[in-house]
Order: sequence, then structure tokens, then C-alpha cells
Amino acid sequence: MPAWFQSQIQKAFLEKNRHQIKLLNQCWFFYRKKHCSH
Repeated sequence: MPAWFQSQIQKAFLEKNRHQIKLLNQCWFFYRKKHCSH
């Protein structure tokens, strides 16, 4: 997981920002699906 992504997620969790967390999770899911489905 990229460092910038981890910091974004930590920030979202600290702020208890559910919307942001959901968004980041979706981004991560699609990112992994795109890059790891060889």
C-alpha cells in the first residue's frame, strides 16, 4: 500500500470520516484489482 494512501486512511480514521474511508476503500479495491489481476 502506497505511503500517501496510508496517510490518507489514517487521517480519515482519526477524523472518523466514514465517507472518506469508504471512498478510499473503493479506490484501493479497484487499484488492486487493476494491478494484481494478471
